[in-house]
Amino acid sequence: MVDVDKAVVARIIKNGEHFEALVDCENALALKQGKSISINDVIASDKIFSDSKKGLVASENKLQEVFSTMDHAKIAEKIILEGEVQLTATYREKLRQQKYKRILDYIHRNGIDPRTKQPHPTTRIELAFEEAKVKVDYNKPEQEQINEIVKKLKPILPISFESIKAKIVVPAKYAGKAYSIVQRYSLIKTDNWGKDGSWLGEVEVQSGSRDKLVDELNHLSHGEVTIEIIK
Repeated sequence: MVDVDKAVVARIIKNGEHFEALVDCENALALKQGKSISINDVIASDKIFSDSKKGLVASENKLQEVFSTMDHAKIAEKIILEGEVQLTATYREKLRQQKYKRILDYIHRNGIDPRTKQPHPTTRIELAFEEAKVKVDYNKPEQEQINEIVKKLKPILPISFESIKAKIVVPAKYAGKAYSIVQRYSLIKTDNWGKDGSWLGEVEVQSGSRDKLVDELNHLSHGEVTIEIIK
């Protein structure tokens, strides 16, 4: 079992009754995400509570009635998988930092300076974040935040998100790996596989990601990939 002093609450309401288990935050979330982890590395107590803050233990009759078992470890696992896990301040900050980096990377890869038609360096975007006092919310959808952040950045950092359409033809021997690259940098509009295993598609790619897409495809295929910009 994990340290009870560092535990958080996992809770669920079933049949109108409240049930809580004391768990390790990160391990409980890993279990919830489908990772293979022993329940003994997740729970901090073998008790199931109706209110852990008040120390009120759930009755055995209610546990049997609601969960059809008296095994507290199995009940705790159900509470984690089907209920809500409280987040620690440290874990919330970890999620916020991860989302911050993804948003920063998205703007770097997809946004361009309309004057030079080139992506802004990451450091320049970060400085603009600071000047605009950008706050990233770990719990808010990324695209929604990106739209708000870009509005704040524009008075400080000229930025636009122009897209380009292109036809791409990939020989069969590179098609599998190339397809992953295309997915990473563009939106696939048409998706066609030839009988010989080659791939032909039309894509829409942000101007800021075009050079990376072209460079990675050419590096992979030694220049054998055909990329045609659609006017």
